[in-house]
Amino acid sequence: MCDVSTPPPALLLVQGDEEFLAGRAINQAVESARAAAPDADVREYEAGSLAAGEVAEMLSPSLFGGRRVLVLRAGQDARKDLVTALLAYAKNPDPDVLLIVGHAGGAKGKAFADGLKSAGATVVPAMKLKGHRDRVAFVRDEFRRAGGRGDEAAAEALLAAVGNDLRELSAACSQLIADTDGTITAATVSRYYRGRAEVSGFTVADAAMVGDVPGALEALRWALHVGVDPVPIADALADGVRTVARVASAGRGSAYQLASTLGMPAWKIERAQRQARGWQADGLVDAMQAAAECNAAVKGGSDDRGYALERAVTAVAAARRSGGAR
Repeated sequence: MCDVSTPPPALLLVQGDEEFLAGRAINQAVESARAAAPDADVREYEAGSLAAGEVAEMLSPSLFGGRRVLVLRAGQDARKDLVTALLAYAKNPDPDVLLIVGHAGGAKGKAFADGLKSAGATVVPAMKLKGHRDRVAFVRDEFRRAGGRGDEAAAEALLAAVGNDLRELSAACSQLIADTDGTITAATVSRYYRGRAEVSGFTVADAAMVGDVPGALEALRWALHVGVDPVPIADALADGVRTVARVASAGRGSAYQLASTLGMPAWKIERAQRQARGWQADGLVDAMQAAAECNAAVKGGSDDRGYALERAVTAVAAARRSGGAR
């Protein structure tokens, strides 16, 4: 990412298909240019609707000087004449002009992106985050960006509370840092989001997994009352059952020893180990079946998705009490 306090280079390629990251990188580069030259002339274009002649004046040396910033979004859509003109310019860029090109990556327009790289453009990656570990790292980075810090458990808890949307996660990190002393833990996240709709799915699952039917049903009914979609609640319930089953089948051992084997954070394993007490193998099989039926129901197979969730919660708790053979 660009530091607002440091003027950006003459050529900047923001490459990736994650809209939030790409947009933020471009905005930061523009802010950096304006910080260095408050009267900078900033112009933005969509590459697909722009002809080479339209940017010639912007890129040509100015008799009057002054900082200029040209933002070209969706560079992968640029026509051949524009690509040719911009790559020719990139070989000898004007030091008073900042050219920022956004490019989604991939095969479309690859020659344009490669040409800018060959010309010495600074590249800011903005690809979609592919895995859970990447999202955990993103959250921790956002805590630091906001001036605080948070451990892995805090990042995991926030992902569970808010979901995977990067824009919402970034905003949540900033809000948490602003509203606390800056040190974020899983307990901090839990206190902050307690009773909010975003965590209801996991609150339901956690209560069901320890056999707390009244608590699970209360959280479920509140979530449905405030308009939470039943799908993430069903997903949270299924994830809770799967996690306990995986941890239980892994045998004894410390959470830190099992973390690499199971591909889970230690804090999540510790929680699952606590929840696994009182479960038997046959009961977990029944719980997984109930969770699977619930998922099918809420994702299109039932006219009353709330009832399907209530039935699943009751079935999971019953499977824990009975030990199986429902």
